[in-house]
Amino acid sequence: MIRSSVSDRVIVVGAGPVGLTCAALLVRAGIPVLLLEATSERASDLRASTWHPPTLDMIDELGLADSLVARGLVTPTWQVRMHPSGERAVFDLGVLAGETNHPYRLQCEQQVYCELLEERLPTFSKLCTLQRGVTVTGLRQSDSGVVVEAREPDGATVTLQARWLIGADGARSAIREAVGLHLEGSTYPETTILATTQFAFEQHLEGLSNVNYCWSPHGTFSLLRLPNLWRVSLYADADESIEQALTRASIEVKLQRIVPTGRPYDVLEARPYRIHRRIAPTYRAGRVLLAGDAAHLNSPSGGMGMNGGLHDAFNLCEKLVQVWYGADDALLDRYVRQRRPVAQEQIIAQAHQNRTRMQERNSDKRQATLRELQAIASSPERAREHLLKTSMIAGLREAAEIV
Repeated sequence: MIRSSVSDRVIVVGAGPVGLTCAALLVRAGIPVLLLEATSERASDLRASTWHPPTLDMIDELGLADSLVARGLVTPTWQVRMHPSGERAVFDLGVLAGETNHPYRLQCEQQVYCELLEERLPTFSKLCTLQRGVTVTGLRQSDSGVVVEAREPDGATVTLQARWLIGADGARSAIREAVGLHLEGSTYPETTILATTQFAFEQHLEGLSNVNYCWSPHGTFSLLRLPNLWRVSLYADADESIEQALTRASIEVKLQRIVPTGRPYDVLEARPYRIHRRIAPTYRAGRVLLAGDAAHLNSPSGGMGMNGGLHDAFNLCEKLVQVWYGADDALLDRYVRQRRPVAQEQIIAQAHQNRTRMQERNSDKRQATLRELQAIASSPERAREHLLKTSMIAGLREAAEIV
């Protein structure tokens, strides 16, 4: 049973990586937090797995970067690749050594980060209560606080009060809908099919990185390596429905095109997901603030979604802590001014560019794009500028200049 009489706190809705990060940052600053999560258990399905350098720098502030790196796969390079020829443009993040303490990508499932954070929250402070199985059904707010209506796991309803509320409850955010905000934008026509396998692609495809975006005669696919498996992003053929493409037989055909084995692949998990480029018109509605997928959705190409959400969390909580301790709450409008343009002009735009590039079917245009990428990768200065942007460092620096 949740204590409903406590109001001197922040309620965070959503115990994914963004919500947990918000909770950790707030309790570290001495602010009581009630963290509500609709699901009864931590998510373990296929979700984000790429960690960019500045994100690792940020979570190092929480003492978690080393633990996450130990559980993941350090990825010093990523590439765009022609298949089956193997011709490629390889980007070495080592050129960012003077810009970040983590000049590499890390490949590690987001659930590992959530697990580490949940383990550490009690050591940060006893100020955070995580309540699972609680569904927000409505809210109202005044000049001094927020009142949340929620349903507990046993079906009982409860009224919860707080000074501020953070909606970090994902793409179908109940908080965003409750304050009348709707994501603006569009959904791409294609559906991605994500499959995992322990097949050792690295032993069969020469020169693979741990992150590979690949053109093939049949379309496009990506190969992302994790410590114990590969994640493969596939797409339906032109004459296939999504239902047909999701069958094990169809997935098998597509994997055999990548590396013909003469025997069936052992597919551990497969699921579809739609790709969006959508953003809320604002991240603040009075005392309610949005972060992560509740505020913006983008193509996963380039691995910017979860990272952008965590960047939201750090930016927002830095300001909310100041407001909690007496600063003018107009400071929270600066959070919106700094983070929303980054999401729209950097994260969503770059992800769209990545997606558009990989969806190209014309072989001459593919070859021209690859040549340009190779030229960028071979020039230390051009590679540095490109990686500052694609690793999200440039966007963070631009946002910091916005007052």
